[in-house]
Amino acid sequence: MSSTSQVHHGAEEAEDDVRRQHQTSHAAVAPGEIAVGVVIGRASEYFDFFTYGIASVLVFPAVFFPFLSRVDGVLLAFAIFSLAFIARPIGTTVFMAIQRHWSRGTKLTAALFLLGTSTVCIAFLPANTSNGYGVIVILCALRFLQGIALGGSWDGLPSLLSLNAPKARRGWYSMLGQLGAPTGFLIAASLFLFLHTQLSNEDFLGWGWRYPFFVAFAINVVALFARLRLVVTEEYTQLMEEGQLEPIGTLEMLQAQGYNLFIGAFAALASYALFHIVTIFPLSWITLNHSQGINDVLIVQIIGAFVAIVATVASGVLADRFGRRNMLGGMAVLIGLFAIASPWLLGGGRAAQDAFLLIGFALLGLSYGQAAGTVTSNFAKRFRYTGAALTSDFAWLIGAAFAPLVALSLSMRFGLGAVSVYLLSGVACTLLALRINRALETDRNKA
Repeated sequence: MSSTSQVHHGAEEAEDDVRRQHQTSHAAVAPGEIAVGVVIGRASEYFDFFTYGIASVLVFPAVFFPFLSRVDGVLLAFAIFSLAFIARPIGTTVFMAIQRHWSRGTKLTAALFLLGTSTVCIAFLPANTSNGYGVIVILCALRFLQGIALGGSWDGLPSLLSLNAPKARRGWYSMLGQLGAPTGFLIAASLFLFLHTQLSNEDFLGWGWRYPFFVAFAINVVALFARLRLVVTEEYTQLMEEGQLEPIGTLEMLQAQGYNLFIGAFAALASYALFHIVTIFPLSWITLNHSQGINDVLIVQIIGAFVAIVATVASGVLADRFGRRNMLGGMAVLIGLFAIASPWLLGGGRAAQDAFLLIGFALLGLSYGQAAGTVTSNFAKRFRYTGAALTSDFAWLIGAAFAPLVALSLSMRFGLGAVSVYLLSGVACTLLALRINRALETDRNKA
């Protein structure tokens, strides 16, 4: 039996198990139940995401690129880091085809199996003691496969949640899925902090760093069954069909409503750019400049993750009161002010750097909490499933994929002021996209 057939057969068995558990239940799926699946699924993905990101700063330069300077090693790690975001739209396209030919359960099982396998394989990579390129090529391949899997792991739950949430509380339900980001970072940073404080530097670089990648595989298994619990039920399938949330080919999607895809990606650009400017980039900047210890930075970032969780929840309340698009536009302006102040904060003493992190995490929670789905409602129902997935993929690719690499390169060559300009460009794109989106909406209402 081929590996593809094995995955498909395994997915069918998993679906049968879940269906047997729910064969006596025919109640409608409540928004709260969908939200639980969204939070669990996103938190597991973000844990993988941040495990790799943190390791790119703390581990990979010394373990895989020992022949480079510390700065060049981090830059190379960030370049490889971006490969997953380049691969995500490809993964979405491939796995949408898998869903059309087989089922949602097969697609999700195969995607999370690939994500877990490619992640855990990184833990088995040997140190590059010979200064060769074989290990680096394998690392690149595994990172690319992670991106393929992340694109394929789209389950449609956020779109379903958006369609079934009460109209007056759509901002609240939109933010629930976004809680996965600070939660995933909190778990990943806490695990790295524990290992880094409890182990000697030799043991940490020798074997300790590998443990989070094993944990990522286990979390993916748990997340898989939590999501299959909803995905394969009759209630979920019926809701998906009623909402016309079916996988559409990428080419057809681009031809029909490609403009909505790119407006959506650019509308959230400030949030996605800020995402790495306050998580991965400052960890590299502060440690490379030796202005604080690694453990000290991680502790502040963990506190910042808690701040981001609170801010994400607050974004739901504010969005329902003032409107999600107004919320996103207002936060873009605040992110712009933060960008202007960034050189003095990040380039200052310890207190100023800590303020940069905590303020940044607060803004990230408030803005990213409403970054998903703000303009995907523009898609016709038939295109919303694929449109939401590709909008997210391109937002990550355009806004976040190269942010650590660009920010560190610019700051090392031109100073932190260049990072401000970079972040401000994202703010400008967000405000312009929101303006275009509002104009299109006005034209539709007049028609």
